[in-house]
Amino acid sequence: EENGHQNKRLKSDADEEDGEDQNKKSPKRKIVLLMAYSGKGYHGMQRNVGSSQFKTIEDDLVSALVQSGCIPENHGADMKKMSFQRCARTDKGVSAAGQIVSLKVRLIDDIVEKINNHLPSHIRVLGLKRVTGGFNSKNKCDARTYSYMLPTFAFAHKDHSVQEELFRLDRETLERVNKLLGCYKGTHNFHNFTSQKGPRDPSAKRYIMEMYCGEPFVRENVEFAVIKVKGQSFMMHQIRKMIGLVIAIVKGYAAESIMERSWGEEKVDVPKAPGLGLVLEKVHFEKYNRRFGNDGLHEPLEWTEEEEKIAVFKEQYIYPTIINTEREEKSMANWLNTLPIHDFNSSAVEMQTNNKNSK
Repeated sequence: EENGHQNKRLKSDADEEDGEDQNKKSPKRKIVLLMAYSGKGYHGMQRNVGSSQFKTIEDDLVSALVQSGCIPENHGADMKKMSFQRCARTDKGVSAAGQIVSLKVRLIDDIVEKINNHLPSHIRVLGLKRVTGGFNSKNKCDARTYSYMLPTFAFAHKDHSVQEELFRLDRETLERVNKLLGCYKGTHNFHNFTSQKGPRDPSAKRYIMEMYCGEPFVRENVEFAVIKVKGQSFMMHQIRKMIGLVIAIVKGYAAESIMERSWGEEKVDVPKAPGLGLVLEKVHFEKYNRRFGNDGLHEPLEWTEEEEKIAVFKEQYIYPTIINTEREEKSMANWLNTLPIHDFNSSAVEMQTNNKNSK
């Protein structure tokens, strides 16, 4: 019996040494992964540990990291152990072409290929770079660029009956859309563009660097356009509400003055456009790149070499999902039908008073 115990002990010591050798060969390093994914069918990016009914992008990513052998299994259960941080949470159904996550991994051979082998085709790791030990993708990010792809019939005036496939956006309306989107530039109080933030909450103030709508194009007989917005950071639903309000104004449901009012202290009823068309395009690390990008040890977090892969992924997985889902489920058309329900004229206080009086 004693010999048996001794043999077991020697064997387990040998296993441990093998494991240590393996770890010495592939030490843990802080890296960032450039990710692209189609968000349809997922409850956003961020993992909800212990809630398996709502599948997230990170559920699939963590599983692939464990299976590929670049993180131990217990790091999958407790993501703090690998210092995991995503740059943007992305809401339910939202896609990404340039999401960045930072984490500590074992730098195994062919790491990107091995991770991708365990991911579904609509989630890809497109690039990897080494970063400084204290790097945190959320805190070190200076700005985020999102795009929102929508059928242009969303901008047709409410008093005109529209055949969706025949509608084409005229120059004058596009210019008006861009004039309104341009009003968002600068710092404003966006408490009306998210939930659970009061008008005096300092974190409701956000800085928008640019926002514009590009030239329309036709796909599958329907005309689409893409709105781009770059800002320091965004709150939950903020972009969808910013776009929802512009659509309501252009369609003639709300006066232009509502925009100015929505940045004030009163509660304003701001409609939220569907999540389907929203894509996290790019995250920016300008300060980090200036400090560490050319220090001889680290690369700048620029992805010019990966741009073609990003474009291919968007054409294969993101745009077709938006276009086909729009055609099948009519998310924009159905949402447009809800705009008359919104009360754009009175504030929440007035609405409450009116309700009391009518009772």
